[in-house]
Amino acid sequence: MTKNGGALLSCAGGKVELPDRSLVLVDRADGGNLVVLPPRPVWDRSELDARELTQWSFLIAATARAMLDALPQLAEGCINYWDAGNWRLNVAAEPAGSKSGPKHRSVHMHLLGRSRTAKDRSWAWGEAPVFPKYADRFAWAKGREPLNAEECAAIVQRARELLLERYGMKVRGT
Repeated sequence: MTKNGGALLSCAGGKVELPDRSLVLVDRADGGNLVVLPPRPVWDRSELDARELTQWSFLIAATARAMLDALPQLAEGCINYWDAGNWRLNVAAEPAGSKSGPKHRSVHMHLLGRSRTAKDRSWAWGEAPVFPKYADRFAWAKGREPLNAEECAAIVQRARELLLERYGMKVRGT
């Protein structure tokens, strides 16, 4: 998913990563963007068994809450959850041509911070988010900065606490 060093956090529920640097959807100052991968690659969340889906849901919720708790830019803000993987189905995506969901899609969850003070019109407070077309995704994301190392460390620390305290999940290592 990313080209920037791998997982920020891994556990039985999956992995938390920064988005690929060239595909940041929300600038860090406007709320930030993290990606939560399920515990194994699947094309749709319905392919996860009950335990996997539960643990992935715990990881998503803990990470989102951690973003709200750790990021000052999200004071009185919120998180939008985007069940993603659709760009892999575009006819222009490799391999070029028509594709089916089960064969080509890889579901992941984008956590999109929504700041009350967002400067980007695509993320204006009180409006639905605006996403680019597949062909425009790189130009659209250009100039958007990912969350920085300090912000990521604070989110990971808080997510670890929440996973243990609220959901009884222990996190080892990364």
